[in-house]
Parts: sequence; C-alpha cells; structure tokens
Amino acid sequence: MIWRCRWGFLPSTPATAIFASFRLISVRLFSAPEVSSTDKSQAFSGEKKTLIINPQIVHSTLLNCPSNLIALSFFLWCAKQPNYFHDVQAFDCMVNVVSQLTKKYLTVRRIVGELENIGCVIKPQTFLLLLRIYWRSALYGMVFETFHEMAAFGFTPNTFARNVVMDVLYRIGHVDKAIKVLNDTHFPNFLTFNIALCNLCKLSDLSNISYVSRRMIQLGYYPNVKTFEMILNCFCKMGRLAEAYQVLGLMITLGASVSMNVWSILIDGFCRLHQPGLAYALFKKMLRTGCSPNLVIYTSLIKGFLDSRMVNSASSILNRLECDGYVPDLVLCNVLIDCLSKVGRYDDAFGIFLSLSDRNLVPDSYTFCSLLSNICLSRRFSLLPNIASGLAIEGDLMVCNSLLNYFCKAGYPLHAVQLYDYMLARGLTPDKYSFVGLLSGLCGAGRFDEAVNVYQALIRYYPGLDAHVHTVIVDRLIRVGKYHRAFRLFRRALEEKYPLDVVSYNFAIYGLFKSGRIYEAYTLYSQMKEVGVFPNAHTYNLVISGFCKGRDLKMVKQLMQEISKTEVELDHHTINSVIKLLFRSYPYPSDLNQLIEMCKSGLIPDEAMYAQFSKGLASGINIGHAQHSLMRDQLLVDPSSSDDIPDVAASVG
Repeated sequence: MIWRCRWGFLPSTPATAIFASFRLISVRLFSAPEVSSTDKSQAFSGEKKTLIINPQIVHSTLLNCPSNLIALSFFLWCAKQPNYFHDVQAFDCMVNVVSQLTKKYLTVRRIVGELENIGCVIKPQTFLLLLRIYWRSALYGMVFETFHEMAAFGFTPNTFARNVVMDVLYRIGHVDKAIKVLNDTHFPNFLTFNIALCNLCKLSDLSNISYVSRRMIQLGYYPNVKTFEMILNCFCKMGRLAEAYQVLGLMITLGASVSMNVWSILIDGFCRLHQPGLAYALFKKMLRTGCSPNLVIYTSLIKGFLDSRMVNSASSILNRLECDGYVPDLVLCNVLIDCLSKVGRYDDAFGIFLSLSDRNLVPDSYTFCSLLSNICLSRRFSLLPNIASGLAIEGDLMVCNSLLNYFCKAGYPLHAVQLYDYMLARGLTPDKYSFVGLLSGLCGAGRFDEAVNVYQALIRYYPGLDAHVHTVIVDRLIRVGKYHRAFRLFRRALEEKYPLDVVSYNFAIYGLFKSGRIYEAYTLYSQMKEVGVFPNAHTYNLVISGFCKGRDLKMVKQLMQEISKTEVELDHHTINSVIKLLFRSYPYPSDLNQLIEMCKSGLIPDEAMYAQFSKGLASGINIGHAQHSLMRDQLLVDPSSSDDIPDVAASVG
C-alpha cells in the first residue's frame, strides 16, 4: 500500500519506522521551556515560536540512529532549521555515515534517490552538505561526482562548491585544472584565493603564487597575516628573497602587522642562502622597530654563521643570546653540536654534548645523530661506546641510518648489514640512506655479488631511487678495481634514465680515467652536459688531471678554454699538472702564447707558474724563450721581489 505524507510517497512498512524515529528525535531534540499564560494566549493566537535545537542531542541522535539513511536525512533536516548550524562534531559523525552509504549505494545519484524515497526534498543545500562531507572524509572522487550531480539536478554550483573542487584539484596535483576553476568562478571570494594560495605554497609553485596574489589584490581582497607568512616562507625557502621583500613591502603598505614569525622567516631565508651578514643586518633592523628577538631567530643566526664557517660571529651571537636572558634549549644545542662538527671544531661540539646534563637537557635522536656525525668526521670511532652507553635513545629510522653510516666508516661493515636486518624485523621502512648503508656494508664486507643483486632488486622495486644509491654501488666497485662491472651498472642507469647527479658522473669519469679509458671519460663528460647535468669544480679537476696524465696537450688546452668561461677555480694539484705538461712540451710559439694567455686570464696563478718555472730551471729544462716572454709581460715577478731578477737571469745564462 502506497500512501502520501508530507515527505513524499513511502512504502507503508518503512514509513512507520521512519515516523517512529522522527517522533523520537523530535521529542528529544527541542528544549521546551515552561509556558506562561501570556505565552499560551500568544501560542493560541497563531504566533510562531522559534524552536531551540540542542547540539548535544543532535550528536547523540546521529551516533545512535538505527539507519545511516535516516541519520543523513535528519542531518539534512537540521541544517534547514533557522538559527542552527552544524559544528565540526556533527560533520565528523557524518563522515562515517556517508562513507558507509557510499559503499552500499556506490553513486551519489543512488544516495540522493534513496533520500527522495524516504521523503527528503532535494535542494542545492543537500549537495553542498554532501560535498562538504566528502571533502572532509578525503573521498575526492565523490567530491567531483557530487559537483557534477548538482549540475545534473539543475542546480548551479555556487562559489563554495567551486572552492571545494578547486581545493581537491590542488590536493591531487592537478594545478592547471585548479587554476582554470578559479578563473571560471564568476564571484570569487576571499576563501577562493586563500585556498589557492595555501595549496600553491605547499607545492612551492612560485609562478602561480604570484599570479593568484596579483588577481586577488586586483579584486580588492588581501591575504591575512597567516597567508602572508606562508607566502614569505615559500619564497625564502626557494631562495627568492627579492620576491620575499616585495611581499614584506606589501604587508607594510597594507598596514599588516610584521610579526615575530615574519622576521624569523626572513632572517632564516638569508641564512639558508649563506648570507649571514645580510641576515644580521635584518636582525638589527628588527631591533630598531622595537621587536625583541626570540630563541628561534637566535638559533637561525648562529646556524647561518656556523654554516658559513664564521665561528667568531656565531660565538658573539651566542653571547648576546645569553646576555638577553635566554638559555640555550635542546634544539640550539643540537645545532651547535652538528655545525661545530662540520667546521672541524670537534672538541667544542663534544663540550656542548657533555654540558647537556648541567643544563638539565635530555639528549634526543637528533643529539645522538649529530654526535655520530662528529665521531665519523673526526674519525675518533672509539669514543662512541663510552659516550652512548648511558643514552636512552629510541631507535627510529634516523638513528638507525646514522648507525649504518658509523659502522661502514668505522670498519664494521657486517654490523651495518646486521643492523639493516634488525630494522626490517622491527618494522621500520628503509629509505635511501638505509639502502646506501646496506650497499656500503655489503661491499665493505667483500660481498660484491650480493651487493649487486641487492642493488638490482632495489631498482626493480624502487624505480625512483635517489642518485646517491646509484652512485654508491658504482663507487664501491671502482674502488676495488671492478671497472667492467661498475661501468655496466652505470650504463644501465643511463639507458633507464635513472636520476643521476654530477657526483654520479664524477665517479664514473674517475673510474674510466683510472682504467686508462680516457677518451671514453671525455665522451661521458660531454654526454653529461648534453643531458643537463652541469660539471662542477671536481669534474673539471678530474678531466683536466686525467688528460695531463695522458699527456694530451690539445685536450688540456680545450678544457682550459672551456673552464675560462666559468667561475670555477681549479685546485693547486691540477694547476701544477697543467704547468708541468706545458713545460714538458716543446716550446712552440702557439704553446707559449697559450701559456701566457692562461696566466693573464688568471687560470694559472702567478705564484704557481713561478714555482714550476723555478723547478724547470733546476732540472735543466731549456725554457729561455718562455722565460723571456713571461718576464716581458711581468707575469711571474712581483714588483716587490724585483731583486730576484738578476739571480734568475744569471742562472739562465
């Protein structure tokens, strides 16, 4: 039997249950204050009274509702009532409800159809609430489906709906589509732009950040302080300090408060770019504005100066910190241990570690890893057992990776392999540092076949491995003279287009030179430039030294011409090799001119040429014409040492 009620056409049996549920809900839902005689007369006169919905009763009802469909319909009904808005708890309750309904009915259209069957009137608000629930539950595919079904029902998605879809597109990496949704939104609001900027900052998409910011300001909206801070942080982390200063200027122009967090972001940005002097200038500017620095800013400055090997300046900042009444916390102590170790101040770093107990600070994983780094850099491996015996450090992935590195460098490769097995047994998920430690341990133990098999398994299951993993296996094989095997693995990495960096190429080039295949090394050197991997100073030193040993003067000249167009400085060993090769060659005029041009261009320092020139004289090499040309151009002799000229001339004669 089908009969009509105000919710629509319902089967009689389910309708009875639904009416019973709604009757129970209505009894519990509304608070009913006592009614006076006056109120009774007004009630009888037909005046409407506002019903007060108790949110706690709503939550309890949603949790205990006998049917997910009834719970959803009740949730939608409550949202239609005046003066009631669903809070976060209500939406959290509905996440599980709607997830179960989606598993049961599969599509939004069927869920909406079932709501119609139990009497719900479908309105735009129905889709907006479903959209928000799916958004909150991260069911992004259902968000798109709800958006399209909304249009299919004849409702035009409003700005809120488009904001949700845009946010989801950013989250799943479809930035271009998200920007298109923003551009197609006829009435964007503040949240439209704020959602876009927050997501773009997470993605470090600087180009679109600038575009969205300009459009936002053109339409009369301005980022709030938190959004400004996110934009600043993004620009600073990417090294775009000019844009960061523009953002700061805009904040000041708009009257936005320059918070301590803003100063901290800017100072840390300069320190990251190894410009601690500019960071300190900004620090002093902050002081002039009346803003007092906090421990975070002091830590950034100290780390910036130490990373630039300016230990005295870092010490001055540390003294100022203590004079201002701050006490170094564990984060700062960890920074000091790590940075002092990297600049070779090993004893000072250990002193900081030993002082932790006096400061009532308990070492953590970062402390232990910084300590391990100190021990490995100083090669005082025997210190670890005594120092670490009393530490209660959780063996997380970072600690285990540091121990892997320690065991490999301290000469305990089998311990590294055993530790890796222990990590897997504990359920830790290894990362690239773990893989490097395992491969280094296997190679260090002489188990090269096993190391190669492990490497091949890794590239099969982890195709996006870091370049460091590919480099370590090639390096370890080259060290023990297994050149053919190393080159075969490297060629495969090239063919499969694995991510290789300049260090990877440097090791392969070194191996080719060491095995006497110098022209293959040059071919690989040319190939790395073709694929967009730019040589560094170590690359140039490797290649030039290799051709000097091969006595290929033509190639050395060609490479020296190439390096003259860069800002790379060769080390003194390479320079000496070049000079020796030039002096050993017959003194053709072209060779002499090349030598003179190298000296003039600064590629070969005067003092290096003079030292080698003196050695040539002592060994009896006939370089009279070279001496005449070089002294004529005043390349070898400094004016302050002109008294040495007669002695040099006499020795030549």
